[in-house]
Amino acid sequence: MDRKKFIKISGVSMAGLIINPTSFSNFPPQYLLALPDQVYISSGNQQLTLISADKTTWVYKDVTLIIKQLAGHQEVQVQSPKIPLNNVQLKWNYSINNKSKILGDHWERTYGDACWQSPEAIKKIPWYFMQSDAKSTNCFGVKTGAASICFWQINNNSIQLVLDTSSGGVGVRLGTRTLHAADIITTKSTANETPFTTGKRFCKLMCEKPRLTKQPVYGINDWYFAYGNNSSQLILEHTALLVDLARDTNNRPFSVIDAGWAMSSPVPQDDSSWGDDFSKPNDKFKDMATLAVAIKNLGMRPGIWTRALCAKSHDPKNLLLPSIEGRDDPKQPILDPTIEENIERVKYNISMYKQWGYELVKHDFSTYDILAKWGFQMKEAITQPGWHFNDDSKTTAEVMLHLYKAIRQAAGDMYLIGCNTMSHLSAGIFELNRIGDDTSGNDWDRTRKMGVNTLAFRSIQHDNFYATDADCVGLTNKVPWKKNKQWMQLLAESGTPLFISAQPAAVGTEQKEFITNCFTSAAKKLPVAEPLDWMDTLTPVKWKLAGKEVDFDWS
Repeated sequence: MDRKKFIKISGVSMAGLIINPTSFSNFPPQYLLALPDQVYISSGNQQLTLISADKTTWVYKDVTLIIKQLAGHQEVQVQSPKIPLNNVQLKWNYSINNKSKILGDHWERTYGDACWQSPEAIKKIPWYFMQSDAKSTNCFGVKTGAASICFWQINNNSIQLVLDTSSGGVGVRLGTRTLHAADIITTKSTANETPFTTGKRFCKLMCEKPRLTKQPVYGINDWYFAYGNNSSQLILEHTALLVDLARDTNNRPFSVIDAGWAMSSPVPQDDSSWGDDFSKPNDKFKDMATLAVAIKNLGMRPGIWTRALCAKSHDPKNLLLPSIEGRDDPKQPILDPTIEENIERVKYNISMYKQWGYELVKHDFSTYDILAKWGFQMKEAITQPGWHFNDDSKTTAEVMLHLYKAIRQAAGDMYLIGCNTMSHLSAGIFELNRIGDDTSGNDWDRTRKMGVNTLAFRSIQHDNFYATDADCVGLTNKVPWKKNKQWMQLLAESGTPLFISAQPAAVGTEQKEFITNCFTSAAKKLPVAEPLDWMDTLTPVKWKLAGKEVDFDWS
């Protein structure tokens, strides 16, 4: 077979798709992805093919997609004045390398399943991925803060980037506006660069302006021993128990009040993460401003948890998101974030926490509340088809970004932890992000699965997107101290946030001494932990911590 014809049929290698360093004076050089070979759009149940003469402008009737070649990235713009736009698909031909491994990201949090795996094992890869063999690493992604929810697909002879432009479960109606859907970015490893180092560098390229904390964040959180059964008294007892173990006078720890403090709904339900009014405390707390002062007087910095889109039981239906499968409990109505009255309520609540004296806010559940799915359920689609927001002229990504930026504006200089937020949309807006599903104060296997795994495979994002919070040490008598001790050490020496939920009965002399050492480490700026065996296991046991190799036993 003619060689040129063979290349045209089979495609280039994946590495061959990364071309054109913009300046050889830069090190490492800035690369661009080759222009796509095919472009499609989906509208409703139809997939439509766009045509192009130069691979930069693609057209179907009055739908136009433009790819702008800029320094270090490609800007994708789309116009669709009449056709509702569900997604845009960009496709490149290439030849698969069966010896390579792929590491992808998740939509929001990880769920204990992040790992390097063969290309054919992955159906959808949210946001970005790395491809590595024994010789080199290639990275493909979109910049953070995109106006579409993006994922990659790898087939035997092609790679595809899908830009989900839906508004809820229907196609967005753009009208006369042009959507800046995403910025495509790529890079290659340099000589002798490990996949971990390449990954960190790539995350930095994807997020130009991360919003970082002034000092490392660490402290305590009551959730993993109280599980919502908390009170002002319990919070103060928990704070008093551990405050003297934090010896750094220049960087004080946080005491974060988790779910259970807000005014309860008058509709009976067994869910401490639900409330009727997140600007008012229940009878177990009474006065949140007084509690914040008491926490400060003890020597910690007060933090608070909230559920931003939780509606009140008596809210009119026209303020709410529609009932769909997964979001159909009439006892738990959700505010529609495209209605500005609701955004103002969210901002009011966040600003209220600042007035009370809190210095950190952890906001939770927003992705689930909007889309009615957890990240691990978003295999076929990120939400149920057919429903839409009050305003269907904005993409789901734009709706989420508007909510996040409203929370940011209202928070002022308070630190924000996003929990169950879209990871790639959180970067640059929140200082911290919960990068994995819940650890546990009851089940060690859950902590090992969720905590260790997420820290290993998302620590490349630390201080490049935000501070990566791999979740708490649930220090209780239900979890063996031998195991929790290792998890606490890994977090404390990882350079990432350390939060401890300490059941008083589980804190003896040995635990106090160890917590003191861990708080001392966590208060300092440290190099991010590197999992050394991460290409071979879901739960790495070999780590580089502050320049030293440390082995753990997670069994």
